[in-house]
Amino acid sequence: MALIVQKYGGTSVGSVERIKLVAAKIAKEVNAGHQIVVVVSAMSGQTNRLIELAKQIHEPIDPREYDVMMATGEQVTIALLSMALNNIGCRAKSYTGPQVAITTDSAHMKARITHIEADKVKQDLAAGYVLVVAGFQGADADGNLTTLGRGGSDTTAVAMAAALHASECQIFTDVDGVYTTDPRIEERARRLESVTFEEMLELASLGSKVLQIRAVEFAGKYSVPLRVLSSFEDGPGTLISFEDKTMERPKIAGIALNKDEAKLTIVGVPDRPGVAHEILGPVSEANIEIDMIVQNITEDDTTDFTFTVHKNDYEKALGIMKNTAERLQARDVSGDDRIVKVSVVGVGMRSHAGIANTMFEALANEKINIRMISTSEIKISVVVNERYGELAVRTLHEAFELENANIS
Repeated sequence: MALIVQKYGGTSVGSVERIKLVAAKIAKEVNAGHQIVVVVSAMSGQTNRLIELAKQIHEPIDPREYDVMMATGEQVTIALLSMALNNIGCRAKSYTGPQVAITTDSAHMKARITHIEADKVKQDLAAGYVLVVAGFQGADADGNLTTLGRGGSDTTAVAMAAALHASECQIFTDVDGVYTTDPRIEERARRLESVTFEEMLELASLGSKVLQIRAVEFAGKYSVPLRVLSSFEDGPGTLISFEDKTMERPKIAGIALNKDEAKLTIVGVPDRPGVAHEILGPVSEANIEIDMIVQNITEDDTTDFTFTVHKNDYEKALGIMKNTAERLQARDVSGDDRIVKVSVVGVGMRSHAGIANTMFEALANEKINIRMISTSEIKISVVVNERYGELAVRTLHEAFELENANIS
């Protein structure tokens, strides 16, 4: 018998019919002798509906009241799923975040979990109940409802698994695992049998939508094995865990494509200590996240500085950089929001030489010009023109022979 935490997203519980199907899937695990804790999101479409209602009242939305309102979406789901389970003879109880109790800090709309007091949950598990927990929510030390922000339900599930020392945390979604790349771009993409926390963190940060970064970070920190599974079809999914030191990992686990990039360049800035801070400080103060950075010192002792931001922040960042250029007496500022970032990821890079050369040669053979390069121990990212993004993914998928990747 194992204690398993399962998480179902909005599409998985998007209608009464789907909720009944989820209940049947849970009952099968219970009948197999497992203890089950289920974490659910709001039904698909519910979150957007609530936000629109709030906007009709007033903008900007008050953060505290936003959390009070948004927490209701998951409460509807936990009640309906508990009813469905009880109706088929599977004893179930619903829990809101505060009832668990999940304690967070007081950062409304983006709170972080500080503690879970799971004694009550453990008692009900021991009594044979399936526990259905509202994802995405908790309460601060003063009892105020809080929400965890983007990916909050995944984070709740991992946190519950850590608090209960669960055997596994299973994330049910609309895909049946983690693929070598997006199957909509490359039809030969393969589902991976396993991937490491490090690789999944990189893939999530680079544009993979399968799991949220916070949930993967939490799972890695507390050594919670994660498994990505499909809500709509049976299968083994993809296991996300620590690197198996006894096995030699494949060179590359996957390829990610991020279409939400924009590039800015300031040229002819006087080269002196602190110039990087003078350039990027105003951008950071505007709450704009910076991704890749390249700096070059020219022959006339000036510096050219290029960096990327999220495409949604492009116009705002460009305006800031024009003011910075005037202040620093730079020669020019330019930008480009028609770029994408293509990345290859794999812990096998640590023990295999020539990964970068293979990548650059494959792109060169397709006449794909590289605009920027960034590397880490297990990742190489390049910026290319957006028209070549999907071609670059397919080219690299073939170059690294990922169509032969291990599947279960």
